[in-house]
Amino acid sequence: MSWSFEKLFDTGGRPLGGMAWDGAKMLFADINDNAIRSFHAHSRSLAVERKFTNRINGIAFGADGALYGCQEGSRRVIRMLDDGSSTATSTHLNGVPHNHPHLIVSDRHGGFLFTDCYHPLLASGPQVFPMLKHQSVLKLHLGPRPQSHWEIERITFDTIRPRGVALSPDEKTLYVSDTTNEPGGLRQIRAYPLLEDGTLGPFILFHNFGEDYKGIHRGAEGLTVDQHGNLFVVAGSNRSGPGPMVYIFSPAGRVITSHQLPDCIPVNCAFGDVDLSSLYVSTEDGKLFRVENTGFMGLKRI
Repeated sequence: MSWSFEKLFDTGGRPLGGMAWDGAKMLFADINDNAIRSFHAHSRSLAVERKFTNRINGIAFGADGALYGCQEGSRRVIRMLDDGSSTATSTHLNGVPHNHPHLIVSDRHGGFLFTDCYHPLLASGPQVFPMLKHQSVLKLHLGPRPQSHWEIERITFDTIRPRGVALSPDEKTLYVSDTTNEPGGLRQIRAYPLLEDGTLGPFILFHNFGEDYKGIHRGAEGLTVDQHGNLFVVAGSNRSGPGPMVYIFSPAGRVITSHQLPDCIPVNCAFGDVDLSSLYVSTEDGKLFRVENTGFMGLKRI
């Protein structure tokens, strides 16, 4: 069955990014407008949920029910409450500021995994602290009680430019899209086993994007999983290859199916609506799409 995508919102070119379902609305980041917007599935209304976000991209609800966001413009992950307040988590890795947090996923223990990348737009304020010499997936978690404080650890040591992250339902596998979109660069989807000590084992290569006479095939960005552990990936563009696509992989790495997206540059995907059977897609060129009744059900983490 082919999917029919409906366009819900269009910035006219300003990029959209991270998304999170709050039980009634799909929240999505309007990055360069410094806003988090929402689409209410029942009323079909759009609203601005939060302003002055300083380029928040990836967002995720934590085990505590608060919304956390990758604040690219401040090089930090922040915790946002319903009263409009926010607080910073840790901003340092081994004593020095990390890069620009990009996309994020929460775990059931109250922690987070986020991709930490370079960004062509500089952070706010004086450029005092240089970028790290690596772009990695970082783990954000609270330290031991009773005086808990946020701590950051590096968990990938072989990534070049990680973009999207997703956790399997049993939280034993971490999926990462490692994407440079440069000739000779990486455009991979990887599955890392999460070991009992919190480290990662060697990855399994789920997919490696190729090239044709038009050029390289644009690699994967956003990732999400459904309740059965299938991995949903958005990738591609109309510049080369099969075009913008949603790919669905089984937990074993087999391609179950794929679906053509409308003309766009997809960057993220997330399940939403009351039964979590709709898939939302945000794009670099500012569009928000939805396909209903996918036949799959998203994973509820909050």
